[in-house]
Amino acid sequence: MNKYRKDFPFFKAIDEQQTKENAHLVYLDTAATAQRPYIVMHSMSHFYTTENANPLRGLYSLSERATQAYENSRQTVANFINAKESAEVIFTRNTTESLNLVAYSYGKSVLKEGDEVCITIMEHHSNIVPWQIVCKETGAKLIFMECDKKTGIISDEEINSKITEKTKIVSCVHVSNVLGVTNPIKKITEKAHSVGAVMVVDGAQSAPHIKVDVQDLDADFFALSGHKLGGPMGIGALYGKRELLEKMPPFLTGGEMIEYVTREDATWAELPHKFEAGTVSAGDAVGMAAAIRYIQNVGFDYIEEHEQKLTKLLMDEMKKIPHVNFVGPDEPKARSGIVTFTIDQVHPHDIASLLSEEHIAIRAGHHCAQPLGKYLGEQSTARASLYFYNTEEEILYFVDKLKQIRKWSGFKD
Repeated sequence: MNKYRKDFPFFKAIDEQQTKENAHLVYLDTAATAQRPYIVMHSMSHFYTTENANPLRGLYSLSERATQAYENSRQTVANFINAKESAEVIFTRNTTESLNLVAYSYGKSVLKEGDEVCITIMEHHSNIVPWQIVCKETGAKLIFMECDKKTGIISDEEINSKITEKTKIVSCVHVSNVLGVTNPIKKITEKAHSVGAVMVVDGAQSAPHIKVDVQDLDADFFALSGHKLGGPMGIGALYGKRELLEKMPPFLTGGEMIEYVTREDATWAELPHKFEAGTVSAGDAVGMAAAIRYIQNVGFDYIEEHEQKLTKLLMDEMKKIPHVNFVGPDEPKARSGIVTFTIDQVHPHDIASLLSEEHIAIRAGHHCAQPLGKYLGEQSTARASLYFYNTEEEILYFVDKLKQIRKWSGFKD
């Protein structure tokens, strides 16, 4: 057991159940969503019991306290990713909504026929489909940078050949949710800026695992989700450089994002409120901020060290099992706690179902990255994803059950 596990009510409940029923539940699906520490629930409960009012609108003290809690949460996010100012942080529902905001608000306003948008083959559907739609509507062309099929590395040659004078937007995942590789964002950003393109980064998988500094990356936009960080579902954030956000039209319209409305026209509120129409998810923002503070207290040095230790143990033990094949790099340090694999002649859905019977939770399918699966020749894979709250005991239990999969599937090996 590790020292942080006690901070999570989910694991406390599991451990109590294990004592009573001799049952194990090994959670290895953090890449889909992280478990939440007590402090997140406590912070949200405190907001709703002592500060609950509609923020930004009321002139009474309770609403002012709600507003302050909401804006303090925004500042926490800004500090977490090292934005220049909190006004550069827009609260959204998740990474998906953040990327859609950029595609529809920025993309549609600048792209025209003959322009190109460059993404990578390893993108999540959330960073593919919006660009497909916007390109079809504007006449722009969608270009894919491809990676090495084994290592996941995007070569310098690929970067330089795909990002050209025609490129107006480059949108790239920071850490792949399938391969676990960390893309060279600074190098890609430098190339994008050299041709006058804007750089968009999908940070859903990177923000929980590695220290992110948007100024150091020089990203023009950076998207992240609260629930991947151990915060609540339904809250995320988009960072954007002020000069770009100022020029962009609003994504949604209605209450709060306006400055003045007449019968004929409307003017928009200042940043960041121009992009936050309607009643905001203040309680969720407070929860996301609490999760960020918790992660900062744990520290990324510890998170990376612990994940690498567990990933090495997992991969070393999996290599001993016949018929198990890794998808992605062989080096544990290159994976950010994500280990994607197949087993010969056993469908990944069957792998996940059989492991579920043994109280192990992993992900199986295309992981919302079908173009990558087709490119790799693996339309469906199994994925175990780790975080700092996982233990060596869980890894060994998982591997022990993984050894039985082919036998349970009817193979004699």
